[in-house]
Amino acid sequence: MPDPANTMPPSSKLQVFLRRLVSSVILWTVILAAMFSGKRFIAEGVFLLIVAFLALAGLVEFYGLAQKRGLACFKISGVVGGVLLMVGTFLNVTGHLGTANGSPARVNDFETSFLILFVLGLGIRQLFSKLNPAGLSAISVTLFGLMYVPWLLNFIQKINFFPHVEGKYFLLYFILLTKFSDMGAYVVGSLIGRHKMIPRISPGKTWEGFVGAIVVSTGASLAFVHFFGSHMAGMNTYHAIVLGMILSITAVIGDLIESLFKRECGAKDSGSLLPGIGGILDLLDSLLFNAPIMYLYLRHVLVP
Repeated sequence: MPDPANTMPPSSKLQVFLRRLVSSVILWTVILAAMFSGKRFIAEGVFLLIVAFLALAGLVEFYGLAQKRGLACFKISGVVGGVLLMVGTFLNVTGHLGTANGSPARVNDFETSFLILFVLGLGIRQLFSKLNPAGLSAISVTLFGLMYVPWLLNFIQKINFFPHVEGKYFLLYFILLTKFSDMGAYVVGSLIGRHKMIPRISPGKTWEGFVGAIVVSTGASLAFVHFFGSHMAGMNTYHAIVLGMILSITAVIGDLIESLFKRECGAKDSGSLLPGIGGILDLLDSLLFNAPIMYLYLRHVLVP
């Protein structure tokens, strides 16, 4: 979520906002265009390439932040493991491995087994490491990086390929709500924000912006369900309001958590790959925690 700075001149705020908006629109337009192309090879191939790239780049940035903080980690092992987790989940949810319909239980069993083997592999890696005395730190940071980026990002795959529903509409819905929450918080916070939320972590975020995120996200949810609700199994006005509020709140929390990491490491952005946004983690921060919320709501409430 963008981080409005109240000391910034109005023209600079507008320029920053437009750069962030353009970068986000370009990236998600490519993803959604592939998803709605009508050709399975294009839809699945482009989708896998992009989510795998996001996981890889996000992990590199996360481990880079950890190293700036002086924390040991097995960077290569973590990045390779993250990409393998993304690809393995993709093969399961699309039915190329395991059951034909990629059942949620089957996918969860794969991810659990992968995490167990990953922890075991990190332990073995440390056993043969003669130059790293900080084994506990290295294993913990490496595992957390895998859980924070690719494991949470994997819920995007599980939403898109959820069996027996048009998952691409739920994915589009949750991405739009998250980004509308970001924009609502940024615009309202920039215009009328006065009361700081947690200034020691993110000085620019205000309670007024937080309310703006909830209002704008909930409005976007109601509008989306009104026009596309027929493609979303179990969705109605009640669920639109509940999800609009929940996803806006968790989007703000996800952004604050990433801000906490950056502040502890003395970094303004997680990277510089995306103009006006910063790094991949700056793009994904609010999506990482919203993806599992959307997936769990879809699986246990909308399509139990």
